[in-house]
Amino acid sequence: MIAAAADCFAEQGYRVPLEEVADRAKVGRATLYRNFKDREALALAIFSREVDRMAALIDPTAPIGRTLTQMILSGARASTLFARISSELNLDEENTAAFKALGARLADMLLPTVAAAISRGELRGDVTAQQLVTTIRMIGGLLLPHLSEQEKSEQIAGALDMLLRGLRPR
Repeated sequence: MIAAAADCFAEQGYRVPLEEVADRAKVGRATLYRNFKDREALALAIFSREVDRMAALIDPTAPIGRTLTQMILSGARASTLFARISSELNLDEENTAAFKALGARLADMLLPTVAAAISRGELRGDVTAQQLVTTIRMIGGLLLPHLSEQEKSEQIAGALDMLLRGLRPR
């Protein structure tokens, strides 16, 4: 259901009829609503799954540029999807807190990577995990879906070079 919702939201926008999501997932609408109380819960599930996928890419022993590149490439579809639907999200207090918690969870997962990169001299001592999350989101926003893998890699490399020079110790 989550994959079907992500596909539907990406293709038709956030207001796609949930019947279409259920049809694509090959479940009844009642099944969809038993698992997700509303459209926002479905969006949260999509992005939670993406954070889980990114967790597998985090390797504190790898160079910070490689880790960030893998995370940006892996999260490109989610970044594009978030950009497409974010203006239509109807976030109440509970959903806003849930979205913030997802960002905090990603930042927490990056804490060992930041510490290792600082100790290797790849990052300044005052760089935070939240700043790396922002870096991932910024660069991910540059990647248009129609770009080839080579073009995406070149854009990431150029943007990371520029950003990391500003994040390295002097």
